[in-house]
Amino acid sequence: MPQKITSRLALLTVCALLSGLALNVQAQEQSTMKRAVLLENKVDLPSSEINAKVLRVEFPPAFKTPWHTHEGPGPRYVVKGQLAVTEGGKTHTYSAGEVFWETGQLMAVENVGKSPAELIIFEMAPAH
Repeated sequence: MPQKITSRLALLTVCALLSGLALNVQAQEQSTMKRAVLLENKVDLPSSEINAKVLRVEFPPAFKTPWHTHEGPGPRYVVKGQLAVTEGGKTHTYSAGEVFWETGQLMAVENVGKSPAELIIFEMAPAH
């Protein structure tokens, strides 16, 4: 076999082996998916018809909401920043990556960090 054909064949073989290795690594990464329950709470729904919402709320530094309620309870996920949540006479501070349950009672939220904060609200309320 001429030298040029042998070199090309060797190059193609190496490329094929590397492609197979890359696919194998990718398959291994996909097979190591992790799952963790961040929050679990039993809910007694007030109606068989529920309006579920997902809201994104951004809080500038030092911003504090007035006292308020939401239409329904649900989990809240802090995407970034640090929020002090006062509800039911107690204040808890939550940071990025944490989840908490909001009951729908009178509450206030304050961004106690030095940078913007972001919260994802999963709300479950009776359908109107």
